[in-house]
Amino acid sequence: MDALASRTTPAPPGVPPAAVRRRLTVTGVVQGVGFRPFVHRLATELALSGHVGNTPDGVLVEVEGHPDAVAAFCSRLPRERPPLAAVTGLHATDVPPAGTEGFTIRPSHEHDHDQDHDHGGTGRAQLPPDTAPCDACLRELADPADRRHRHPFITCTHCGPRFTIVRSLPYDRPATTMAAFPLCRACAREYADPADRRFHAQPLACPDCGPRLTLTPAPGHGSSPLHGDDALTAARRMLAAGRILAVKGIGGYHLACDASDPAAVAALRTRKARGDKPFAVMCAGLDEAARVAVVTPAAREALTGPGRPVVLLRPRADAPAPRPAPGVSPGSPYLGVMLPYAPVHHLLFGLPGDPPGPRLLVMTSGNRSGEPVLTDDRDALTRLAGIADAWLSHDRPIEAPCDDSVLRVRPDGTLQVLRRSRGHVPRPLPVPVPLLPALAAGGDLKNTLCLGEGHQAWFSQHIGDMGDLATQEAHRRAEQHLRRLTGVRPRIIAADRHPGYHSTRAARHRAAAGLPLRLVQHHHAHIASAMAEHGLDGSRPVIGVAFDGTGYGDDATIWGGEVLLADYDGHRRFAHLAPAPLPGGDAGVANPCRVALARLRAAGVPWESRLPSVAACTSGELALLGRQLERGTACVPTSSVGRLFDAVSSLLGLCHRAGHEAQAAVALEAVATTAWDATPDSGSRTAFGIGSAPSGRRPATAHGPPAPLLFDPSPVLRALTAGLRRGVPPAVLAAGFHRSLAAAVAELCRRARRETGIGTVALTGGVFANALLEDACTALLAADGFEVLRHGEVPPGDGGLALGQLLVAARERPAAGP
Repeated sequence: MDALASRTTPAPPGVPPAAVRRRLTVTGVVQGVGFRPFVHRLATELALSGHVGNTPDGVLVEVEGHPDAVAAFCSRLPRERPPLAAVTGLHATDVPPAGTEGFTIRPSHEHDHDQDHDHGGTGRAQLPPDTAPCDACLRELADPADRRHRHPFITCTHCGPRFTIVRSLPYDRPATTMAAFPLCRACAREYADPADRRFHAQPLACPDCGPRLTLTPAPGHGSSPLHGDDALTAARRMLAAGRILAVKGIGGYHLACDASDPAAVAALRTRKARGDKPFAVMCAGLDEAARVAVVTPAAREALTGPGRPVVLLRPRADAPAPRPAPGVSPGSPYLGVMLPYAPVHHLLFGLPGDPPGPRLLVMTSGNRSGEPVLTDDRDALTRLAGIADAWLSHDRPIEAPCDDSVLRVRPDGTLQVLRRSRGHVPRPLPVPVPLLPALAAGGDLKNTLCLGEGHQAWFSQHIGDMGDLATQEAHRRAEQHLRRLTGVRPRIIAADRHPGYHSTRAARHRAAAGLPLRLVQHHHAHIASAMAEHGLDGSRPVIGVAFDGTGYGDDATIWGGEVLLADYDGHRRFAHLAPAPLPGGDAGVANPCRVALARLRAAGVPWESRLPSVAACTSGELALLGRQLERGTACVPTSSVGRLFDAVSSLLGLCHRAGHEAQAAVALEAVATTAWDATPDSGSRTAFGIGSAPSGRRPATAHGPPAPLLFDPSPVLRALTAGLRRGVPPAVLAAGFHRSLAAAVAELCRRARRETGIGTVALTGGVFANALLEDACTALLAADGFEVLRHGEVPPGDGGLALGQLLVAARERPAAGP
């Protein structure tokens, strides 16, 4: 920041100092957080005149008065900022005094041309994420004497929706979806009162000026819509009776039911065609969360933070009633828990004096499986017909859909974000090297896109899997919205190298307008993402361990078990999982038993009928698969560690047919967790075979670096089948597999360090959402002296891919020398 208290020439003794006037340009998260009202109060307290207003770049302030008062204002401004604000830049210049009186908040348009707005992507205004109701608003919500008692849209300058209601910046009510709700007289007085908590609160509302809540029953569940408190009373009654509600929240619809009611949970699973995919549970409060799951101090902080994410917690086996029904999270070692983050959620659980109702609610995305979250009321009535028994909606439009964020808390208290969405976007991430204005399209699974410029990158909200046309349209709209909020005008487009990805096709279409398109290898992008999150400038390479389910390789095969030596400029494949055929491609992914049989065949293990993977297939299926593998028909080679997890899960009898992504791998982690502490480390693992030839030597190629090492799971698979024959419990074998893979990672990194001297390892890719594997790898590597980079704010899976694409494709290159 520039010097804020510029020196002034002292006045002669006995002569009052002349007034000075100072212009301040403030950048960072300074819109939508009550910053202008804060500036107004501070200036008024110090008896300064002037004005404040939003600009496309942030906030512009001019103050005039006694030099000491101006200096105090400049000093206190960044220190005493509002709780949701973040000041990243403050530029002060002296201007001639204007002799003005009083301090005013100017409409944004009056500042639009006061300054040059080109700050290279680092000076733009930053909007805060949506946040949960503050304590003051919750007290008013529950106070029968307050005029906002039971108001489902209570908010103030310190809380409530921002990202999901803003159409463009500067942040003023006409630029939000609240523009349709004129302020009543009482709200207008609060809005204009500098002493009020709602002074210039743009989402300000009350029961008189709206928005309004409506309950619309499905045919057979009621005759006519209900409104306001009647709607909430009926909604609570329906939930208590085991019904399923579509609930419109801040960023879209949820489908909700009583999580402790097995019949309601089963009905929701059937109607939504959810299969066995876990549901998230919203608990009425922290006490309820602690009764059903283990809440550590770090988890408590995450649950109660302003973003209110879904936090993956270990469920309590001895939880008292009411407890989540067994069908809430089958086959998972975790229970996804969140707390209410919108006033309507608090009202659904009920205020003091309300009739008792469910204290645990399933809250799952309001869509049909595979489709994006719904925000439009008409679409919700149509698309959720046959699923919901009623729709609890409101008439405030949602400008940007925004699904729940998901994270887990590591044993050391650090966080690993698995889905970065509500409560995080559009907060930018700092990047260690300057970026040209660019758009990164991300991948096709768990898609997010990313805009970058200067030393900042902006992720979109979670968009989803790109195979659905509606999701592809959501991707286009998310880009447009994020561009309006950031002002980034891309000069480069980055995308995945996979020629069949919908995200890559969309990027090609965008590049057809004349922008350069740069394609980035999938696992290189994963590693670059981890490097960027940890502030590495790329001047030194890392050993990147990138494990996931699929990624288009340099040799046009499916990669996913990669050890790359990488920086932002490029990568070399140092080692990879020994490939095996994936029979049927995508069909094989849905049938882990087939993946297992292919791996057993490659390991030379006979298909004995007592092996679970063999027993899971019909005789006809076995015969067909045998011919397919023998002839190589529709068998794509893959080095994917994700598929290896699928194979082992089936081999141990845990999951033979997968109804959703990572189901088999999660089941394997779940049973391994039960035996982890009781299983000795060294005694439960089998070494992977490592080498590039039968001799184990790694010959150099005639031109270029040595051939990659292979780490072969065949010895591990043979040991697992032997263990099954001896009657070793699957949980013990599953724990041993995790330890064996972690030991292989450590050995490969040691070999890479001996060859290159590189001592930094990045663990990345969706497989490292597996807590056991990540923790085991980290422990072994750290004990061996490696610096270990793990993901925190950026997801390890494809939700973080776009950041790496930006760093690889859009870095500013130093100008060439003479």
